[in-house]
Amino acid sequence: MSSPGEWPSDWMRATLGMLSLCALEQGESYGYAIIADLEANGLGAVKGGTLYPILARHESAGFVTVEWRPGEAGPGRKYFSLTDLGRSELERMRAQWLRFAANSNAYLSSARPVGTDIP
Repeated sequence: MSSPGEWPSDWMRATLGMLSLCALEQGESYGYAIIADLEANGLGAVKGGTLYPILARHESAGFVTVEWRPGEAGPGRKYFSLTDLGRSELERMRAQWLRFAANSNAYLSSARPVGTDIP
């Protein structure tokens, strides 16, 4: 059994694209801050090697823009910002997810006879 924040990797792979867009909904951010935000919200630890390719795909799709900023006291950072297309994609994904989650919850909660023939 997983403890909170330690979710099956399949679940994280399936949702991380949507969650990373959601992390940018309130404003621009950089990879480490996105990872920290996800973890702080009970979604577990995400590795940079997992997140950065997703952010690169978002950039290729036009969902985010990227700006490199030099660091003041350390290395520079890539800042990611949602585009209008990215906001639209997030809303589409959010609506689909909420329908999927509701259907999944209903299915998991229902008592179904075992061995029922389905036409």
